[in-house]
Amino acid sequence: MPFASPADLSPLPRAEAPRDCPLCPRLVHFRQECRAEHPDWWNAPVPAFGDPAAWLAIVGLAPGKHGANRTGRPFTGDFAGELLYATLSKFGLAQGLYGAAQNDGLQLHGAIIVNAVKCLPPQNKTLPVEETNCRPFLTEALRSLPNLTTLVALGKVAHDSLCRTFALPLSRAKFAHGAEHELPGGLRLFDSYHCSRYNQNTNRLDGPMFEAVFAQAMAGRGE
Repeated sequence: MPFASPADLSPLPRAEAPRDCPLCPRLVHFRQECRAEHPDWWNAPVPAFGDPAAWLAIVGLAPGKHGANRTGRPFTGDFAGELLYATLSKFGLAQGLYGAAQNDGLQLHGAIIVNAVKCLPPQNKTLPVEETNCRPFLTEALRSLPNLTTLVALGKVAHDSLCRTFALPLSRAKFAHGAEHELPGGLRLFDSYHCSRYNQNTNRLDGPMFEAVFAQAMAGRGE
């Protein structure tokens, strides 16, 4: 797995960056440092994970060092993934047991996870230029989902990147936990605080708050 192409593991192969994507020099340098420090980790752009027929797209910020950057699957192997996948299972969007590993057998149904930035950023903080550089991959991923009706943005960076993807002025769609916005084409966007360890440990976000956002998304599905 460590030397596979992101497209080889993705349900949306045409929307993936190459393993040695050169677009962001700072992220390339950090990637090389991680490869030297942990040569058995994934250490590459992290591909989408989930159902290519999804109606719901969950958009995160970027891979975590000890999570997706290590395992090669979004929100897998770190604290944030425990709440996210437990919530998806509760709402019938995931099947199988989350084992915090690429090969745990977990599957998503009706949902897919993508990130605003595909590569690990230092200190978990992306730069605007990196978000811009990676936006074509996000745009292509969303265009490749024929049944997409609903998006959940995990955090303000993901929210802002989605608004820019859809040319929606940020002044007309301000980020707030639990907020709902209408995107061009009739798509609906729901905001949530990111399910990071920091947000959970500081009680900015808890399980019921997080689940409430997904309950909103499910309730408005229109079926």
